[in-house]
Amino acid sequence: SELIRGFLLSGMPCPSSCPPGLLALMAPGLALMATFSLPSQAGDRRALPVEKTSSVRGRTLILLDVNTKSPVRIISENFLSLQLDPSIIHDGWLDFLSSRRLVTLARGLAPAFLRFAGKRTDFLQFHNVKNPAKSRGGPGPDYYLKNYEDDIVRSDIALDKQKGCKIAQHPDIMLELQREKAAQMHLVLLKEQFSNTYSNLTLTARSLDKLYNFADCSGLHLIFALNALRRNPNNSWNSSNALSLLKYSASKKYNISWELGNEPNNYRTLMGRSVNGSQLGKDYVQLRSLLQLIRTYSKANLYGPSIGRPRKNVIALLEGFMKVAGSTVDAVTWQHYYIDGRVAKVTDFLKTRLLDTLSAQIRKIQKVVNTYTPGKKIWLEGVGATSAGGMNNLSDSYAAGFLWLNTLGLLASQGIDVVVRHSFLDHGHNHLVDQNFNPLPDYWLSLLYKRLIGPKVLAIHVAGLQRKPRPGRVIRDKLRIYAHCTSYHNHNYVRGSITLYIINLHRSRKKIKLAGTLRDKIVHQYLLQPYGKDGLHSKLVQLNGQPLAMIDDGTLPELKPRPLRAGRTLVIPPLTMSFYVVKNVNALACRYR
Repeated sequence: SELIRGFLLSGMPCPSSCPPGLLALMAPGLALMATFSLPSQAGDRRALPVEKTSSVRGRTLILLDVNTKSPVRIISENFLSLQLDPSIIHDGWLDFLSSRRLVTLARGLAPAFLRFAGKRTDFLQFHNVKNPAKSRGGPGPDYYLKNYEDDIVRSDIALDKQKGCKIAQHPDIMLELQREKAAQMHLVLLKEQFSNTYSNLTLTARSLDKLYNFADCSGLHLIFALNALRRNPNNSWNSSNALSLLKYSASKKYNISWELGNEPNNYRTLMGRSVNGSQLGKDYVQLRSLLQLIRTYSKANLYGPSIGRPRKNVIALLEGFMKVAGSTVDAVTWQHYYIDGRVAKVTDFLKTRLLDTLSAQIRKIQKVVNTYTPGKKIWLEGVGATSAGGMNNLSDSYAAGFLWLNTLGLLASQGIDVVVRHSFLDHGHNHLVDQNFNPLPDYWLSLLYKRLIGPKVLAIHVAGLQRKPRPGRVIRDKLRIYAHCTSYHNHNYVRGSITLYIINLHRSRKKIKLAGTLRDKIVHQYLLQPYGKDGLHSKLVQLNGQPLAMIDDGTLPELKPRPLRAGRTLVIPPLTMSFYVVKNVNALACRYR
């Protein structure tokens, strides 16, 4: 014990003379998430200065090893997926999904699902009209500029002549006019959202063509959520409009998976009528029967019920649904938002208590699902940092990344198969790409995740110096470490490599020494930090000190690592997120797909 204590306080690497069982003695146990922290300062609203390294903290060295023999979880190849909200019909952005720049950005996150769903799902009507001049939704020429509408129609006709992927290069003036229109519509959409009263939306055949073209060109698999609030007098689902959409999609041979409705627990608030879990289950069984009648979709995947946060009434709805339709769906889905976007502050994104709220929800959902259909896959859909559309310079800033990266790590470690991010492009501030088609910090974070992280989740062993909590205080996890096999799609690394990703919420740097199977291996560092004078509020990021930006509309930048010499201690700067690829580990768990 004296040897261990002296080693930890010295901050020196373990000498070759260390007893073989030293790491085992030091490790408090095996954990999926490493936890090292000081008492939480969740209530602190002051500025966030970097702490000066005290004598104790400066000597703190964390030992880290990974179990390389077998994975503890295997998640979907499409684990990190995307969502588009039907509001893009309302504000006009759907007409610009053919933009080369948007397609390039979406391709960077493939393979993934693209879920077309949101608050307006249950107000969406399909209208099978092909004439673009007569089928345009939105405000129309009286509201907006006539030549802009004509340009959209001409663009549609030009796209029709293309074979394969239909890609457009929209003139800057069109994009400027669209941004002006979207800004006006944003106020309308926010008013609807805050009042919880939504106007009907019409999805034309041409609009569906554009949506599918974007997904297909980007390498994304489209999941379309049908309107569940079209009800018969006996409160059963009226499938007539859905059947029209299904027949049209089948005639075009579109490869689509399906859902029915969005957050059914809110239907009473939206329409003054509720749909209980049993009835919703019957509706899903009805939809499955409908799909089986259409050859193209006889084996299509069906997901649901896309419930909200698992409070008591929502759990009751889920239980009723699982009794009737648990075996009908291919995965059970639910949604989660961390913060009310209208009241969020930057310090909220640093609260470990907030990061931990998701764990309890996962357990609640898993308990119900495993009671009725053990082993059924579970997805988290529509996840975002904040509700109510988010907040400018906050939910679209570097600070929001702490929640996003922790969500990815936590869900993977607990066996959630897919997480669907709301949203790729949206009218609010929870999106990955802004309305100038520039990637935001969470996009770059997602791109790094896609490039470096594989579906196999590994367990980690840790040892380090941790202070005891003062009476009445709980030590929260301000340093979070996750480990996966490196992505097989990344040809820069041989199979058997391991990727660590680390969130440091401390206001001081932390040191990590790789041990055991990771010891004396070459490491590639990908350190993501805010760029510019705005700090945590920044919408720009740098990778290993180099600002990240698209090279041109068709080219993403190369994500260059910083090689670290073998055996070097990892120094994690304060309030940062980082990835570390440990090369040539030859991990048994990671050699084969």
